Amino acid sequence: MTDYRQALRVAVPYGLFASAWILLSDGWLQMLADRVDTAIWQSYKGLIFVLVTTALLFVLSCLHLNRINQQLKSQRQKDSSLRQASAVFEASLEGVLVTDARERIVHVNPAFTRITGYTADEVLGRSPDLLKSGRHDDRFYQQMWDCLNRHGEWRGEIWNRHRNESVFPAWQCIRAIHDEQGTLSHYVAVFSDISAIKRSQRELDFLAHYDPLTALPNRRLFSQRVEHALEHARQERGGGAVLQIDIAQFKRINESLGHKRGDELLQAVGERLRGPTEGMTLARLGGDEFGLLCEQCHSIEHAAALAQSVLQAFVHPFSLDGRELFIAVSVGISLYPADAQSAEQAMRNADSALSRAKARARGTYAFYSQELTALARQRIELVSALRRALERDELRVHFQPIHDLASQRIVGVESLVRWERPGVGLVPPGDFIPVAEEAGLIASLDAWVLAQACRQMRQWLDAGIALDFVAVNLSSRSFGADLDRRVAEALRTSRLDPSHLELEITESAIMDDPDAAQALLERLSALGVQLSIDDFGTGYSSLLRLKRLPVHKLKIDRGFIAGIPANAEDVALTETIINLAHSLGLQIVAEGIEQAAQAGFLSEYEGLLGQGYWFGRPQPADALDLPTRR
Repeated sequence: MTDYRQALRVAVPYGLFASAWILLSDGWLQMLADRVDTAIWQSYKGLIFVLVTTALLFVLSCLHLNRINQQLKSQRQKDSSLRQASAVFEASLEGVLVTDARERIVHVNPAFTRITGYTADEVLGRSPDLLKSGRHDDRFYQQMWDCLNRHGEWRGEIWNRHRNESVFPAWQCIRAIHDEQGTLSHYVAVFSDISAIKRSQRELDFLAHYDPLTALPNRRLFSQRVEHALEHARQERGGGAVLQIDIAQFKRINESLGHKRGDELLQAVGERLRGPTEGMTLARLGGDEFGLLCEQCHSIEHAAALAQSVLQAFVHPFSLDGRELFIAVSVGISLYPADAQSAEQAMRNADSALSRAKARARGTYAFYSQELTALARQRIELVSALRRALERDELRVHFQPIHDLASQRIVGVESLVRWERPGVGLVPPGDFIPVAEEAGLIASLDAWVLAQACRQMRQWLDAGIALDFVAVNLSSRSFGADLDRRVAEALRTSRLDPSHLELEITESAIMDDPDAAQALLERLSALGVQLSIDDFGTGYSSLLRLKRLPVHKLKIDRGFIAGIPANAEDVALTETIINLAHSLGLQIVAEGIEQAAQAGFLSEYEGLLGQGYWFGRPQPADALDLPTRR
């Protein structure tokens, strides 16, 4: 039809001109007949007609050819666009489905097959209804078609069905396509499978609220549930309990067996705790701490029974890497709303109670009370005051004599730090030493005592005092890689011979990392100082390791001395340690001697040294009655 119209555009102007010429040219000829030869004019008339029609045909032909060129150029551009669109259509990662106006599928791309599992032959000519998942009701599809009819487009999330009958979420866009006359010709649906995005969202939500190792709620979710429980308790005038559970010595287990075994232990602990806490919220708060929310604990007795059941769950050992491992836990309990009005306060109070339980002994529980809050504030103030004490020279060193039990002669002294706090008086070491350890001040404290003890020993020797050694007790926190350097510096500054210095190191400090401890002890021994193991018998010493350590003395813990000579078990253990030390060529120091019977019993053993209140309490240097050289 278009070609006929173009032909008419050329033929009509020519026909009009030719008709006008035929009709009008004879009239003009008659008007000129008197002046021009009619025969000549007829010739001119024919010639003029040929020339004019030729020019007209030329112009019309040029216009027509130009129009054809424009159409060809436009067609080439359309063909190029179609090829590009076809390439995009075929290579697109999104599924594309095209239907005709009657909603019959006329074309799909390869991505459609990859996403849905249907091949083109299986869907061509069929309705897109074959992809319906059954998860959406009629109202959903009605709203979709209403939007498509009003706006010509719909986009949103929809569940489709795979060829294998599984369903998957898709993000889909449907458009209505109209031809040049505005008549609906096709529908085009473009969709992508968002299953991976959905999985990622679920994983992110899981990580935001759950511990990935144990699959238990994390601190964030636990705090939200505690807050919700508090709100419910306020509305119902009820109450509950928040418990915090800590694994004793987990760090040592983690370091000795490795982080992989430590993770396995945490998973096993989580499983073990699920038993007595069924129906409650159990969470891993971080590290080796677990949280427990019981919304049905309406009394102290109920909370105590729950804590006891938690402790009882750890009576049996764990099987880890082919070995049996006994684990002890401590439990802190905070009741709400009696102790707390917010989740943060409830968890903080439970943590305070946990610290109290850990301070008592392993395998115990403790309740929060206002006393704990006051104690916490006091400890904060005590840390600040202790820092100032180090700066303002408020610390003192007292010395307790160490006697040769056979001769009753003072052979040495142990250095013990005391705090002379302004306005308070002498602060007991049990009040500030643990605080110094928690606040990270113990290393500075030990270094100060070491320097003072070396300086005082040098002064005694210069004054003719007959002492063999001064002992300095080192905290496990000070038992670090640079201890030998600090000891060498103290000896150099005080000009004290190393043979007059004895360092007391706790058994637990050595066993935390036996290999590193042995290397450090060997470096200290190379300096010439004497080494003693303090609190021997209270830890888990390896006799093979003990034989290799370059130590000179063992100090029997006061816990064994307290029961002798009446307690047969303490007597047996003390005799065993003495015989062991003698067989290894080590000297024995018995501490905590407070009765004449204890001193008399121990004096029967050859070469024993002893100290305790029976001989004298720790005193300032100038208050001691020390022997002089003769």
